[in-house]
Amino acid sequence: MAIQKGLIKIKGTLGDITFYKSKDGYIAREKGGIDGARIATDPAFARTRENGVEFGSSAGSAKLVRAALRPLLMTARDGRASGRLMKVMSSIKNLDATSVRGKRTVGVAIALASAKALLKGFNFNTSANLGSIFFKPYALNTATGVITINGLIPTTDVIATPGATHMSIRGCWAKVDFNTNVSDVKFTNVVNVPLNGTSSNVVLTPSAAPTGTGTNLYALQIEFFQMINGVQYPLRNGEFNSLSIIDVV
Repeated sequence: MAIQKGLIKIKGTLGDITFYKSKDGYIAREKGGIDGARIATDPAFARTRENGVEFGSSAGSAKLVRAALRPLLMTARDGRASGRLMKVMSSIKNLDATSVRGKRTVGVAIALASAKALLKGFNFNTSANLGSIFFKPYALNTATGVITINGLIPTTDVIATPGATHMSIRGCWAKVDFNTNVSDVKFTNVVNVPLNGTSSNVVLTPSAAPTGTGTNLYALQIEFFQMINGVQYPLRNGEFNSLSIIDVV
């Protein structure tokens, strides 16, 4: 793989070279590869097939989490969030010490405390990691999903986006079954406060407990707004909003 330089950027295929644009810039890559039918049947590629199955399973687990949190992800994620979450799921899958190679899954490994620890603290927007913009301690009741933040003073406890006048805080409690690929999520109320020196107590309560079985995921989101003539407008399409998985049980 090579990076294109110069004033003229090419997209398409010339001979055996394919030119395309990626997040890393304009790329040039030589065509080639091994025939798919051979990979699917040749014993020499048994490891490749096993890796492919496990990769697909981990990708499905990452997609399941994204789907559960989609309403929050719509306003708080960066362009590489999916890839970073996939990497975490792959690491979790590797902790499955009971399944044979090619059949290791997140669904088996997630029962381990070490696997849960890999997912806990995952930030969907690296431009606004929760720990880098929000400094007020919060309490999570994992039995009820209630998140409590006492004595929140935005001017001292939050690093706000330039131009923001208000912030909203919201949480959720999701139950995700990585074995059946079924999830249920319940969102909390939204608390909106001005970015000033007023102290307030914030209580975020899920609408109900999620149903089903599986792993409990708890997330916290912070969004920034600018008020103009009495209307609050999102800033830069959520570029500096934060969303983090704060606990996994």
